[in-house]
Amino acid sequence: MQKLILGLFILLTSVYFKAPMVENPPLVVLELFTSQGCSSCPPADVLLEQVKDAHNEQIIALSYHVDYWNYIGWQDPFSSKDFSNKQRQYASKFNSSSIYTPQIVVNGKTHFVGSNKAKMRDHITSYTKELPTNTVEISNLKTTGKRISFNYKVDGMLANKGLNVLLTINERITQIKRGENRNRTLKNANIVVQTLYIALNDTSGTASITIPELVTETDKLSIVALVQSKNLDITGGVQKAL
Repeated sequence: MQKLILGLFILLTSVYFKAPMVENPPLVVLELFTSQGCSSCPPADVLLEQVKDAHNEQIIALSYHVDYWNYIGWQDPFSSKDFSNKQRQYASKFNSSSIYTPQIVVNGKTHFVGSNKAKMRDHITSYTKELPTNTVEISNLKTTGKRISFNYKVDGMLANKGLNVLLTINERITQIKRGENRNRTLKNANIVVQTLYIALNDTSGTASITIPELVTETDKLSIVALVQSKNLDITGGVQKAL
């Protein structure tokens, strides 16, 4: 009997230590602060789209259009003061005295000029070696009129964290008539057009987000959900096409 028990113990121990560890896949979140009124932004817009297409689900690439370029003649249709304020929050975190475009923020932890291909490559290489500490699931997506409802589930430590839910337009081409980019045709990708913040008091729940008027019937949309801590670090995320 003792030999049988010992044999079972050795077998179970062997299986336990040889079992592969389940880890969250790497996730890189690129937040580009841009504007159609900024002449230095189009190269960053192009680079963001190239990176998004090359890395598929490994990267969540987002375009936030700020409003502080609107004064020079072109009203960016996707611009929002909320996105400018979001950029200012990052500037405070990074101890920066000013904000600029094009700016890329990576996982809420570091930033660089958004058109810099070398830094983009280096940051993607670096952050794909880090594993997110939270996983996010979005399910049961339903569109009713101008609202999209969904279920969410978040695993991992939730203390001092929230869920930022974003509605994005996958792609839009715009003819620019005034401002620094006048007479140019610009293409923007993964444009954030609506946001929703959910305090993570529970690991799961149901919520809905409004579809703004600027969204057309031909626009392809996605829902992005990012877990973000109070110090603005992004610790998990997911993107789901509608």
